[in-house]
Amino acid sequence: MTFPSFPSVRAFAGALGAAALLGTATAAGAQDPRVGLKTGFRDAGEAIRHLTHVSNTPKQEGWFDPKNIGSFDYANSDLAFQKNLVFQGGWHGWQAWDISNPKAPRLRKAFVCQGGQGDLSIHGTLLFMSVEDFVGRVDCGTQGVRDTVSSERFRGVRIFDISDLDNPRQVAAVQTCRGSHTHTLVTDKNDKANVYLYVQGTGPVRSPNELAGCVRSAQDTASALFRIEVIKVPLAAPQEARVVNAPRIFADAQGNIAGLWKGGSHGEGTQNTGTTDQCHDITVYPEIGLAAGACSGNGILLDISTPENPRRIHEVIDPNFAYWHSATFNNAGTTVLFTDEWGGGTAPRCRASDRPTWGANALFSLGADRKLQHTGYFKIPAAQAASENCVAHNGSLIPVPGRDIMAQAWYQGGLSVFDFSNPASPVEIAFFDRGPIADQLTLAGFWSTYWYNGYIVGSEIGRGLDLFELQPSEFLTKNEIDAAKLVRYDEVNPQLQMRITWPAAFPVARAYIDQLQRSNGLPAARLTTVSRALDAAEKAAPAARRQALTLLASQLTADASRSRDAAKVRLLQDVVRQLAK
Repeated sequence: MTFPSFPSVRAFAGALGAAALLGTATAAGAQDPRVGLKTGFRDAGEAIRHLTHVSNTPKQEGWFDPKNIGSFDYANSDLAFQKNLVFQGGWHGWQAWDISNPKAPRLRKAFVCQGGQGDLSIHGTLLFMSVEDFVGRVDCGTQGVRDTVSSERFRGVRIFDISDLDNPRQVAAVQTCRGSHTHTLVTDKNDKANVYLYVQGTGPVRSPNELAGCVRSAQDTASALFRIEVIKVPLAAPQEARVVNAPRIFADAQGNIAGLWKGGSHGEGTQNTGTTDQCHDITVYPEIGLAAGACSGNGILLDISTPENPRRIHEVIDPNFAYWHSATFNNAGTTVLFTDEWGGGTAPRCRASDRPTWGANALFSLGADRKLQHTGYFKIPAAQAASENCVAHNGSLIPVPGRDIMAQAWYQGGLSVFDFSNPASPVEIAFFDRGPIADQLTLAGFWSTYWYNGYIVGSEIGRGLDLFELQPSEFLTKNEIDAAKLVRYDEVNPQLQMRITWPAAFPVARAYIDQLQRSNGLPAARLTTVSRALDAAEKAAPAARRQALTLLASQLTADASRSRDAAKVRLLQDVVRQLAK
């Protein structure tokens, strides 16, 4: 978040903008159950499609202000995951929820520690927390800091030892000049002794009298603007964590630190885009050695093959974007989705009068040349009320093999699940939405929605924690959902993407068959024969199973040669071969 300092609706593609919608926002709104939902805090109207709402766990006493439901002081923010625990950050501190029973999450630990939106990440027994507000204190106190310059103030990244979750200990507090609005946990397969944190500070630069070396002037080459910080955390001695680099990732070829977008309008009918003097989020994909930075006025691509020294290799700009906020790679690393947080997350930006290319997602193809090429847009197609803060926000991939599917939060626009396998024409396939929290604009809605081990988990700013399950539909089969549920993680962090891999399993093979049927990749009769062979093999004794699957894999070679979707047939063939071993 940044604040001042329709039936199947097809999204729009590239420069076609709104014209590529299957139906306009107004036409979709006439049919869409999300439009005109009843207002309420605990009893708002709800609309849901192709999802099951498994549970909502309201905020606990002491973690909201009943006299001011939309108070920033108690707003929930982002999530991190470890085993059966969901860690939920926020302005008041962090909470750990046990979701062993998804129908009834249980509060495992609540830890009061103020200082801003409190985004989290986790690695082993270490929990990292971003702190940016000037009220943040080194000791996690709630009394704030009154003095303009104070040794009690903390702005940066806190590091907690949570090996004993009942008694967390702050073992380090790494100060930075602009604080940490968000941070990104970066791992390196060649460096098991350390993890790295990319610190994205978006707040004002603090006084050098409070933290030595902080320079406020944008004209000074030593400025704390136009950079990120890199913190190195020795896992065996986290108390020794420190800033080891402050890379100038916005510099031009001549070394000018302010080398990218200067801020302002792109011309008549365009957005007024923020200056590129900061990154809001940087999403890293260590396995491919790349990161995508959403950096106020630009989207940038970074080489992170040396995590301590990220290096910009490409940048893009979009006149429809006001503020580049976050990024997501597809699993293959061939598409990058950027979000625009037009209005800072506190304004209604999904009204019928708002352009569908503003406050949306922009999708870019990423080629072998490591260059980004714009392909399309996606924005939720249901118009939201003027009393609902709504704009594109945080989400993650859903691990359906063979497809690029994402669950994404839109604040009071709710949760949207969409397929962007064709980035020029994304398609919404499921959603959940609540009505406005009040008749006047009151902060609420989903901050983030992430897939985690079979569920979509949503952090609701004002209403607590929500869990959902996907349901089969014309867009998504039971086999595809079952295949996604086979992907299990012990840890998941926002902005750290891991390559998704699927086990050799029959649901994965059947998911590919369903996709070939949907795309007419093979004749229906042939797919029926393949499905029957697969079913028979699954029921057969081990030796007969291997023989049947080996034969089927061999036959699929010929199928691939005459298929209109040969790549998908080869994916199916690969799974069948693995099952035959």
